[in-house]
Amino acid sequence: MVSSGKVRRTPALTWVATVVVLGAVIGGLYLWHSSRMAAPQRGARPPVAVATMVVKPEDVPAYLQEVGSVTAVRQVVLTPEVGGLVTGIKFDSGDAVKAGTVLVQLNDAPERADRQAAEAKAALAERQLARAQRLVGTGAMSRDVLDQRRSDRDQAVAAIKQLDAQIAQKQIRAPFSGELGLRKVNLGQHLNPGDAIATLTDLSRIYVEFAVPQQDLNQFAPGATVSVTTDGWPGRTFTGKVNAIEPQIDPNTRNVTVQALLPNSDHALRPGMYVNVALSLPSEHNALLVPVTAIQTSASGENVIVVKGATSEGGGTADIVPVETGRRVGDRVVVTRGLDAGDIVVTEGQLRVQPGAAVTSVSSGRAGGR
Repeated sequence: MVSSGKVRRTPALTWVATVVVLGAVIGGLYLWHSSRMAAPQRGARPPVAVATMVVKPEDVPAYLQEVGSVTAVRQVVLTPEVGGLVTGIKFDSGDAVKAGTVLVQLNDAPERADRQAAEAKAALAERQLARAQRLVGTGAMSRDVLDQRRSDRDQAVAAIKQLDAQIAQKQIRAPFSGELGLRKVNLGQHLNPGDAIATLTDLSRIYVEFAVPQQDLNQFAPGATVSVTTDGWPGRTFTGKVNAIEPQIDPNTRNVTVQALLPNSDHALRPGMYVNVALSLPSEHNALLVPVTAIQTSASGENVIVVKGATSEGGGTADIVPVETGRRVGDRVVVTRGLDAGDIVVTEGQLRVQPGAAVTSVSSGRAGGR
């Protein structure tokens, strides 16, 4: 007899279907879990090769580096006190002269003639004074006449001295020993008071002046050593001492002007030269220095990469550490904050290192760039 139309599933078929479904689900979960576990293993990166150094404290000579200029200890523009016609020029441009050397002679003929007349008057006044002294002793001349004769003699002597001073003004002499500049006068030229004849510069010693920030003023005093270099004499260093410190601080720059005195026997340094100045300061003890290449600069400031958990084989993990730096010492820089003695710092290969990455230390030059 035929049923009403519905097919009935047996219990065996239902059990088989359930097993198949459960097997598919379990297999899918297993494959998914296996792929998750295997992915990191396929993407694991080997340690990055970097160059490193161990930070050690050391004593570092301290100095301030500034830019300065050379000025003369003694320098003048030679000019006449009085006007006159140039009758003699006794120097050439660039001559080295001694103090007191006559350089230019102005016409002094009128003054010399007047001096001869004054000498004659003085001689007459001297004779009249002597006669008056004899006559006063005999009572033939009064004391008033004797005083007048003495006054006449004194005035005659003073007139000679005045003319001697005028004659001396007609001679332009070197006020000190030094080197003359370019000659600016010619024979027969009429000079007025103040007209330039030449410059005279004492080059045996020289000043170097430079500015120092006010916060460094307490680190040095007169007598401190300065070292000076200039592109005019490559490879040469000039040494001197701080001579004076300007008592006033510039209100605009907050800098103070310092003057150093340097010997200059060979006249190598000249006024107006641009120079680099290194002012010696007390040594900095237990300073931590790293190569400049170890410092990285970002928007948040300066930092270095420190190797943490270093092993005997030189491996470890990279950690970015913010630092503060001070002055440079050659190709190294002082780290004032952020590092401790014994820290291992990456000096080459930083650009290939991510925070937390495994690194291994190699010799400098094998790290594959900064």
